[in-house]
Order: sequence, then structure tokens, then C-alpha cells
Amino acid sequence: MEKLNDTLLYTLDKCFRTYNQFSQRNVRKAGYDITIDQWLILKSVAENPSITQNDISKIVFKDNASITRIIQLLVNAGYLNRAVHALDRRRVNLTLTESGKKITIDVNEIAKQNRAAALKNIDTEQVAQMKTLLQQIISNCHV
Repeated sequence: MEKLNDTLLYTLDKCFRTYNQFSQRNVRKAGYDITIDQWLILKSVAENPSITQNDISKIVFKDNASITRIIQLLVNAGYLNRAVHALDRRRVNLTLTESGKKITIDVNEIAKQNRAAALKNIDTEQVAQMKTLLQQIISNCHV
């Protein structure tokens, strides 16, 4: 039986988790009291003003219950406003507050620095190859 450390998908998972911890540490070190998951939701709303909670869950790979909890935390923190949709009471409109816009932009800068640090000494051709390979793995799993 092969060892976990010898399998590609285990290494990918370890890579993702290590990067997520690294990113979270740098966000905290910069003085922001927000999680990476919370920032991803803010960024999703900033990029897609009419986004639904269901669409957010697909983008950030979280179930709807988790998204609802995180949105409530963001509303409580003053980063998001939530209002019932005018035409469909089952939907909500999410909008960033001014402090939500600011933290989204600020943490985005940290995210850029995190990505640059993580991809140090890896050239653009290697990144392109890796993206192609990862897309193939994703496609293989959607069968």
C-alpha cells in the first residue's frame, strides 16, 4: 500500500491547507479580524453584486448552511448588508458596507502578496501547466 505522502491528491490537499493557513496567518498579522472564507464571500459579493447565496456556495465550496452563518457574521461585523429581494422573498440582496468594501480591498492586497510568496521561483509556464493539469483532474472527477 502506498503512503499518503506519496500520493498526488494528498499532496494537493496538503498544499491547499498549508497555503490557507499561511494566508490566514498573514491576514491576522496585518491586523484584520476576518477569515479567508469570510473574505472570499465579501470578494464574491464585490465582484457579482446580484449574486445569490447558492452561487456563493458554489464559488467558495461551502454548503448553504455555512454560507448563511458566515453571512450573518459579516452582517454582525458591519461588512455586509442583507435585505429581502423586492421580487422574490426567498432571495436576499447582499451589499458591501463601506467598511466591507475597505476590508475586501485591503485583504485582496494581502492575498496578492500571499500568492506571490507561494509561487516564488515558479515561472508562468509552470503555473500554466499546473492549471491545465488541475483542470484535467477536476474534469475527471465530474464524470
